Amino acid sequence: MHTKASLLALFAFIFTLFIASNVVEAAEDKESYGTVIGIDLGTTYSCVAVQKNGRVEIIANDQGHRITPSYVAFTDDERLIGDAAKNQYSANPRRTVFDAKRLIGRRYEDKEVQQDMKHFPFDVVSRNGAPHIQVPVKGEDRVFTPEEISGMVLTKMKETAEAYLGKPVTHAVVTVPAYFNDAQRQATKDAGTIAGLTILRIINEPTAAAIAYGLDKTGGEKNVLVYDLGGGTFDVSLLSIEDGIFEVLSTAGDTHLGGEDFDSRVIDHFV
Repeated sequence: MHTKASLLALFAFIFTLFIASNVVEAAEDKESYGTVIGIDLGTTYSCVAVQKNGRVEIIANDQGHRITPSYVAFTDDERLIGDAAKNQYSANPRRTVFDAKRLIGRRYEDKEVQQDMKHFPFDVVSRNGAPHIQVPVKGEDRVFTPEEISGMVLTKMKETAEAYLGKPVTHAVVTVPAYFNDAQRQATKDAGTIAGLTILRIINEPTAAAIAYGLDKTGGEKNVLVYDLGGGTFDVSLLSIEDGIFEVLSTAGDTHLGGEDFDSRVIDHFV
């Protein structure tokens, strides 16, 4: 379920590269930006791409995969991110962190956070009313914000792009669910800052999906209904498209409904 949702998100995310290109071209000092990357920071998987020679290229990570698990794990000796973190999850569940996107920008007392905590193998504690992840490392409890965990995943995406391009990357465009509130969007930007990235724009995933499928290329004014079902979120947006210009007429969704929730319901049913 997670992989299917991630592939859907991959298509939705491709559009960010075209936006990134336009952002750079519109900037007076575009040379200082260098290559702008597009990142889909997903609940379960993330991916990164660049626009090169007029084409969007999804960049494979060091394992040869175009999507990277949004997992961070801690051992007594090192920190693991992505495939390496997920692969050791069964042997190290209390120190393997995932689903940070479900906590980012939220309050500890939110009912969704309280519900998620029942399924997390790691500890979530309250600090000033915000959820923080607590992980035991070398006999001591280390506490991380969701932004820090997401920042680690974004760092992995940044490093993946830099290895492919052979040069530093400092600017990015990132997709978020359309129903993310201001706090969640700002927290996502903060995660980018932690990763050493300047987030030029935050793009709604359903809008990204519409352009990724070329819905802006056909003539005439039209209204389009876009569904975006990911690993942890579900959005639906009604868009008006005319001459390549998108206007969001309405949006709805659930930032706490996705492939992982289907998995949990199936598990609960059989248990």
